[in-house]
Amino acid sequence: MPNRLVGSTSPYLLQHADNPVDWWPWGEEAFAEARRRDVPILLSVGYSACHWCHVMAHESFEDEATAAIVNADFVAIKVDREERPDVDAVYMEATVALNNGQGGWPMTVFATPDGEPFHCGTYYPSEARRGMPSFRQLLHAVKTAWNDRNDEVRRTGTQIAASLAAPRELHTDGAAPTAEELDAALTLLAREYDTAHGGFGHAPKFPPSMVLEFLLRHHARTESEAALGIVQETCEAMARGGLYDQLGGGFARYSVDEAWVVPHFEKMLYDNAQLIRVYTHLWRATGSEFARRIALQTADFVVRELRTPEGAFASALDADSADAEGHFVEGAFYVWTPAELVEVLGAEDGAWAADVFGVTGEGTFEHGRSVLQLADDPEDFERLADVRARLLAARGERERPGRDDKVVAAWNGLTIAALAEAGTLFSRPDLLDAALAAADLLVAVHLGGDEDDELGDRLVRTSRDGRPGPNAGVLEDYADVAEGFLALYAVTADDAWLTFAGVLVDVILGHFTDEDGALYDTADDAEELFRRPQDPTDGVTPSGWTGAAGALLGYAAYLGSAEHREAAGRALGVVRVLAAQAPRGIGWGLAVAEAWLDGPREIAVVGPRDDDATWALYLTALMTTAPGAVVAMGDPAEDPPVPLLRDRTPVGGRPAAYVCRHFTCDAPVTDPEHLADQVLAKAVARA
Repeated sequence: MPNRLVGSTSPYLLQHADNPVDWWPWGEEAFAEARRRDVPILLSVGYSACHWCHVMAHESFEDEATAAIVNADFVAIKVDREERPDVDAVYMEATVALNNGQGGWPMTVFATPDGEPFHCGTYYPSEARRGMPSFRQLLHAVKTAWNDRNDEVRRTGTQIAASLAAPRELHTDGAAPTAEELDAALTLLAREYDTAHGGFGHAPKFPPSMVLEFLLRHHARTESEAALGIVQETCEAMARGGLYDQLGGGFARYSVDEAWVVPHFEKMLYDNAQLIRVYTHLWRATGSEFARRIALQTADFVVRELRTPEGAFASALDADSADAEGHFVEGAFYVWTPAELVEVLGAEDGAWAADVFGVTGEGTFEHGRSVLQLADDPEDFERLADVRARLLAARGERERPGRDDKVVAAWNGLTIAALAEAGTLFSRPDLLDAALAAADLLVAVHLGGDEDDELGDRLVRTSRDGRPGPNAGVLEDYADVAEGFLALYAVTADDAWLTFAGVLVDVILGHFTDEDGALYDTADDAEELFRRPQDPTDGVTPSGWTGAAGALLGYAAYLGSAEHREAAGRALGVVRVLAAQAPRGIGWGLAVAEAWLDGPREIAVVGPRDDDATWALYLTALMTTAPGAVVAMGDPAEDPPVPLLRDRTPVGGRPAAYVCRHFTCDAPVTDPEHLADQVLAKAVARA
């Protein structure tokens, strides 16, 4: 019989709906049941594309005997970390604190009926090994401690929760980083740069999207060849290695080795959205055809594989799928042997493909199979395209990885921004249309209004099948969706998107910001946990804090709003401290700081919307590499102008462009080449 998860909107929770474990969804009812029975909580947190989550589910949660122990002695709660990042954040902080800085998923937490954690870990095997207890041994130990030393266990939970809830000083005096401090951040990053393989640090190696965006902006402002070189080398290495899907496009979540050869095969929407933007911006800065190719192939992957019937974008593709023998294994969909290449392509093309893609008899992965790589482009590129198409078609006959089809607001915001820019800059209106469709769904479903169709002002975190999920949006949702709407306004000149962005940034100021300008990950009226989560560091996506700083700064530049700009500046104060310690952990904050130093530049294009001369200026403006530049286009004679366009008029009856900082503008220009000279000119850094 299905358990209580059967009505969930989360694909991850639905994966556990038929477990013999009597799972409860997160909620007061589960904690009330634990108090009624006087038993501890077993909290299990994961996500649908998580390989080790699947392993623990198969080994333990699907096992009748293990489930009987859980059901008798605990109240078991299952949480999708992507639906409830706030719950995940506070309990992961406890897990990391209690395990010498180690955490991960699945996260396994034992807590009092009041939710206070007293024992935390991650994956536990079904049989004890390598010094790790089995899951059943752990259950028995926790039950014994709860029954025999109950006061001590409860006291431990209270102490842990109190320690984590203690106020901490995250903010500074509110001053944004100076030019010298951003130079110092580049110096630190250069020391950690892997000159042999690109990227930073050692295995496992994640795509450093936000750091790359900072380095591109830093190069645009300072002409630093060192910054640009790191971006070029890293982007080349990632896209030629196994991290990148050489047949279907798109990037896996991370590489298990330093050289980007073997990925952890799950594909996440947020990674691919950010990397589309990075490669697009690299092309804009350098004209690299390789960067253009990777950006478009990745965009096509996202639209082809992750778009939902409702027009938004699904969260992830699983790492695991069934192999030829029907066993679910990691990477089965993606890896090849030389014999399999010959079977699909024939002897001659099969041998050629093995050489081009680095497929060997020994294999680069498990069981003699290889992850496809493309060390160099072959001279016969048409042959490569033909071989790639035939292999992709053959791969399509394999068992496909599962797809988590819930729509996460924040990740769709990042995707909207990426597709809007790529679609416009690469003259791909289909990509812009996909961005618009996703934005329409976010407005209708995630930002839905009341019965009278009045626009709401509060986001929901997720939706599925066009139905909103049960959980409130967190700070990153408001910030990243606002970022997406601002990008749409820049490339469409449709005022509605600026209006929607304004709704979201004002909620950030009203419900996520304290009187000192510090930001919290949850709203002031959200469900109370034992700690209100607050983390300014960037992880695999921009933190809500730095994402909000960017959205506030961009919105302020369109409106000339001192309130929003000052809020952005206060938010950037924390970047100064973190950049001096660990710049890899604050990449988006550094990118926003580059925009702050550059102004950001405001480009107003005025003229009739149906005039080719207006559009020539507009497209030139969109090609600027100036960090975080905002672009507005309209006809003041016909449109109610946004503030940036007010009092900007055509010159001598000809469409004109104004390049401004803080609403102070240079002389208008009417020639696209003259505009290009202005917007491509390097900024004078302002500390």
